[in-house]
Parts: sequence; C-alpha cells; structure tokens
Amino acid sequence: MTAPQQQVQVTVNSVSYERVIDPRTTLVDFLRHELGLTGTHVGCEHGVCGACTILKDGQAVRSCLMLAAQADGANLQTVESLRNVETGELHPIQQAFIDEHGLQCGFCTPGFLMSTLDLLAENPDPSDEQIKDALDGNLCRCTGYQSIIRSVRLAAARVRGGKVAGAHGSA
Repeated sequence: MTAPQQQVQVTVNSVSYERVIDPRTTLVDFLRHELGLTGTHVGCEHGVCGACTILKDGQAVRSCLMLAAQADGANLQTVESLRNVETGELHPIQQAFIDEHGLQCGFCTPGFLMSTLDLLAENPDPSDEQIKDALDGNLCRCTGYQSIIRSVRLAAARVRGGKVAGAHGSA
C-alpha cells in the first residue's frame, strides 16, 4: 500500500514551488530531486556533518533531518542563492572561502557557506570562538579548519564593509 501524497508549497531562493510529494520525503531529497538544486549535499543523513545545511526562514537547519512536509509554507535559502545570477559575481562569503583556501574537495563547502551566512546575519563581527561555535556542526576532512576560520573572518570583514544582504535581510 502506498502512502498518501501531500501537497507542499515552499519558496526557495525567492522562487515559489508547489509539489505533491510522498510525506516521507526528506527536505534535502526534495531540494535535490524535485527541484534540481543539487548544491545542497547529502553526507551523513544523520545531521552530523552539516553538508546539507540550508536556511529555513533565515535560520540554519540540517535539511537531511527535516521532512519536506515540515517546510510547507517556509522560505528556504540554499547555496545556489549566493551567486548573483545576473552578473555571475560570487557572494563575499564564497569569494572569501576561495581567497583564504577555505575549501579543498568542496563537498562540505555549501554547508559551511550557509552556516557562515547565518552567523554573519546574527553577528557581523564574530570572534574566533563565536566562529568555531557557529561552525561546530560542520565537518571537513580536507582543510584542517584554520583556513575556514580565516575565510569566515575575511567574509565578515567584507560583508561589514559593503552592503551585502544577509540571511535575515540585513545589510
């Protein structure tokens, strides 16, 4: 016997979507398979690695731990939202990770970028301890974390220096 289908309406990266889904569909699978937004990565599927981090109503969440039905009516932001599609320009957070070598293989990077976006929206001038606390749920096997911390520091300086909208719509 098949499970009853459920209608879900979400806004993802400022675009409204409405789909009929299996109510057991995880949010990360919905984003990747239903909407084709593959920047959000599937890592551990237990909420431990942070590769699936997105913003739900402006707050960082692990999309592998949520059902898509739980996001019904929500405003979601994925890593695809960071690059300016009209100009191709990278978000200052993305550019800082490149400039400070805060990525290597790149698998964990979307989660780190979205966690950083959430952090800087809440705290535009975080200390190293606050950066470590904010990124505590994101795992990287390649970089050793020092370059990631430097990347977040540089991103914070760039976001403070310019008018860049953060996760909560602030500049």
